[in-house]
Amino acid sequence: MGLKTFQGGVHPYDGKDLSKSKPIVDYLPTGDLVFPLSQHIGAPATPIVAVGDSVLRGQKIAEASGFVSASIFSSVSGTVKAIEPRRTTTGDMVNSIIIENDGTFSEVEYVATDDVTTLTREQIIDKIKEAGVVGMGGAGFPTHVKLSPKEPDQIEYIIANGAECEPYLTSDYKNMMEEGELLVEGMKIVLSLFPKAQGIIGIEDNKPDCIEHLRALTENEERIRVQPLMTKYPQGGERQLIHAVTGRDINSKMLPADAGCIVDNVETLISIYRGVKLGRPVITHNFTVTGDAVVNPQNFRICVGTNFAELLEAAGGLKEGGAEKLIAGGPMMGFSLFSLDVPITKTTSALIAMSRDEASQFETTACINCGRCVEACPEKLIPSRLADYSEHGQKSEFEKWYGLECIECGSCSYICPARRHLAQSIKTMKKLVLADKRKK
Repeated sequence: MGLKTFQGGVHPYDGKDLSKSKPIVDYLPTGDLVFPLSQHIGAPATPIVAVGDSVLRGQKIAEASGFVSASIFSSVSGTVKAIEPRRTTTGDMVNSIIIENDGTFSEVEYVATDDVTTLTREQIIDKIKEAGVVGMGGAGFPTHVKLSPKEPDQIEYIIANGAECEPYLTSDYKNMMEEGELLVEGMKIVLSLFPKAQGIIGIEDNKPDCIEHLRALTENEERIRVQPLMTKYPQGGERQLIHAVTGRDINSKMLPADAGCIVDNVETLISIYRGVKLGRPVITHNFTVTGDAVVNPQNFRICVGTNFAELLEAAGGLKEGGAEKLIAGGPMMGFSLFSLDVPITKTTSALIAMSRDEASQFETTACINCGRCVEACPEKLIPSRLADYSEHGQKSEFEKWYGLECIECGSCSYICPARRHLAQSIKTMKKLVLADKRKK
């Protein structure tokens, strides 16, 4: 089958050569661990431990506080030191559980399932919920909710998002290469919930070895196939992936299930396998430390709650001259950091340290009406116009011109020759409009 893609998008320098050849290294932290109670979309988890309590690795420390919520587990053994607000990668102060690491990593005893095929649909979903599995590609949507659509018989496609279209990131690629068998087993568990569905693993064609590896692993799987995708950002966006693979479209008022699809990141599917088959909760996360300012760019399997600064040191620290730009996540949709004293959560995928802040070198000028942002926009919007409405506070016009359909991918800002902060302006106005709607 040929390459699939979507309309629009951009082709930034991918920077993956810095870390793609590096195997995943297991890293055990030495410092305190911080567990924000909001590591997912939905209600924050509720602490079930108190200051002074001793905890084990794999022990639940915060309970899901509603249907759209997720439990949190300690990734180390130690003592609960505090429950207080701590800074996260977005700059927000979030109530968190702080655990003093005792360095022994004493672990709870997990209860594995001998034969997953004997489990009922309800038992599988309950095990996924109990393991605290969320979308680990960035969004953090509780997976047990995603796998409980109103009409399960209408689900036709289970799509594994292996695109990893963000520049510099390579943890998903290494995950597929090193633990592809677990990905396939996780996909099979999800397919058992939807008898009419077909499993598709979407991978960009800049990972030919990965495509061949997964094809070999699925050659005898009648319900699973690998779909090569054109390398283009944001190919891994949920809407773009669904369109590329199925030809179907969704908008901001729809869920993928409305188009007969469920999309999960590859590490999420592996976490489903670990939760259902092995009884292991989400306490680790694959993570890339990279950038031209890093001494030894590396892929790690880290304990959730580990401090960014500690992990940077594990990658050799910064080169002489330091870094002008630090980013949590990818360079297109990640967050600039003013401090490395923040914890890694279930959804943070990378730390990028750049020797130069190239974006700050450009001078913003007036729009020249070239239309490049329109060509690049994967949602077929007019970003320059939406940014104008945002800058002038015109909420009704912004909504009238489909501003809420923006997926905040940043393609418009990247391609703009006037270096306008289009994505940032649109994102700000989206927040204001959505806040007004919630008030009403």
